[in-house]
Amino acid sequence: MSNQVAPTNHDERSGSLLPVWWLVFRQELVELWTGGRVFFLLILFTVLISVTSIMREVESQISLIPPPEMVFLTLQSIISFGLFIGLIIGADSISGERERATLEPLLLTPTNRRQLVFGKFLAALSPWPIAMLLSIPYLVFMSQGDEVLGQALLLGSIVGTMLAVAFTGFGMLVSIWSNSNKISLFVCLLVYVILLIPTQFIGQAQKGDLGFFVQQLNPMQGSSSFLEYVLVNNRPIEEQSAFIIATILSFIIVPLLLFVYAAPRLALEGDAPRFTLPRRRTVAPALLVLALVLGSAITIPPLQASGKANVSFAHVSHENPPAAPPLQSEQAIEIAIDTEYQTLKTGDAVEFNTVVTNNGEQESPRMLVAMNIINLGKGDPVDPEDWSPERTQEIEPIPPGESVEQAWEVDAILAGNYMVYMTVVPEPDGPDSTSQPISSPGIHLTVESFVRTNPGGVMPIAIGIPAALIALTLFVRKRARRSSATPASQSDE
Repeated sequence: MSNQVAPTNHDERSGSLLPVWWLVFRQELVELWTGGRVFFLLILFTVLISVTSIMREVESQISLIPPPEMVFLTLQSIISFGLFIGLIIGADSISGERERATLEPLLLTPTNRRQLVFGKFLAALSPWPIAMLLSIPYLVFMSQGDEVLGQALLLGSIVGTMLAVAFTGFGMLVSIWSNSNKISLFVCLLVYVILLIPTQFIGQAQKGDLGFFVQQLNPMQGSSSFLEYVLVNNRPIEEQSAFIIATILSFIIVPLLLFVYAAPRLALEGDAPRFTLPRRRTVAPALLVLALVLGSAITIPPLQASGKANVSFAHVSHENPPAAPPLQSEQAIEIAIDTEYQTLKTGDAVEFNTVVTNNGEQESPRMLVAMNIINLGKGDPVDPEDWSPERTQEIEPIPPGESVEQAWEVDAILAGNYMVYMTVVPEPDGPDSTSQPISSPGIHLTVESFVRTNPGGVMPIAIGIPAALIALTLFVRKRARRSSATPASQSDE
């Protein structure tokens, strides 16, 4: 609204009165989109998503990342980059007008300041749904037909919208309280980086009770963990609700603070809010309540929210250790495997069968057959969950002299040398007994790396979407220049 007249609540075309927030929203929307700022940010957004998509597809060719994990990683980048657009526009919305000396005419008009802020807020939020729509082709290609796509689009839209509202509102709060546009942008970028960095931590840096508690306090990190557990680990949504609480609270509290407290106090000078200290009588009880809340939050293990069961350990006295539990009566169980070795490339699959036979004279107990994969070379341990869609199979009791066959599949994820073997675990008779696992011969897998020139077919999307957006930006800018030049030529005549 830097070059436009202050809004009134009168629509000249219809002759009707319109809300001030709608007029502000419409004028801000025209300036943001025809001025090119939003198009520039969206172009940058699509370029970043394209680069990260290509890099992840190349990595997937080497390590064969499963489609749900690829969708989650892409969705994480979409949300992180998408809410950054609203944060930057919100940070410039008020402090930028102060520097351009266009805020004073707005404040001199007899309009509700809350409506002025609301109109600007809606305009700053407008790029987010467009960014989400532009991201759909990337998610479709990353899913490779996996059913996780629908859930990712639904949850990503909901979580991303809540974060976009919170971060756009935060940017406007800082902008209202900043005299300088540089200060507003610096504070917003600093907070964004501080909240973004923990989402990039790997594995064990986030584990433990305190780690999960910190995750839940950070809306970006908590929402990332929520999406990972639900989309990648197939955990129920209600089980992971603790990770999304901070996102929901920020979605509610930030707009309330913006419209209820900050907007009515919008002034020509961006003075930061001054909070009076509470009386001494209320300080001690408040600190006590805060300590109890933090203490209970830290001491309650948040492992239930992460999909991990709590395990209690019985304390055993070292002076009188209990006797070793007796082994279950031995069953003559054998397991055979029909493959000894395979040489394959990353992305290939190995199918094989196992046969469990009861050579004893009694019926076998119920048994479980579990897959195990060991890395024979240097590198990280293997997670069988990434290598096979089915890691365990249950076998009902087998009569004497009979056999049961199982079919298995292993996907080659990483290049290297690996040993795959199966273990039969008979079910113990009860809590005071145990059993003897039986292992099969191993399958030696030699996996060679294989990279495609057009990984996952994502290259046309990664190039086409930014190119189309650049062409649309040039077209809109050209039309805007023509429309501005036409009135000037008419006035000269």
